[in-house]
Amino acid sequence: MAHSKQALKRARQGERNRVANKAKLTRVKSALKALMAVVAAGDATKAKAMLPALCKTIDKAAQTHVLHKNTAARKKSLVARAVGSMK
Repeated sequence: MAHSKQALKRARQGERNRVANKAKLTRVKSALKALMAVVAAGDATKAKAMLPALCKTIDKAAQTHVLHKNTAARKKSLVARAVGSMK
């Protein structure tokens, strides 16, 4: 356990940041799973409507370094291809 005041504060900050980062990553994963379920169901209009919100969520996670920028680009590309391939 931390002993100095500074180390105690950094431990508190680290825990707070860990929880916030976990929430952001969970938000991305949930939105991705929901969109892929809609794609699997074949609802093209709903999938197209959900795509911008998912891309925004992924971009926000990448902006705060929860996701690496290349990982974010890969996930966005994956969902764009999935939605684009729907008839």
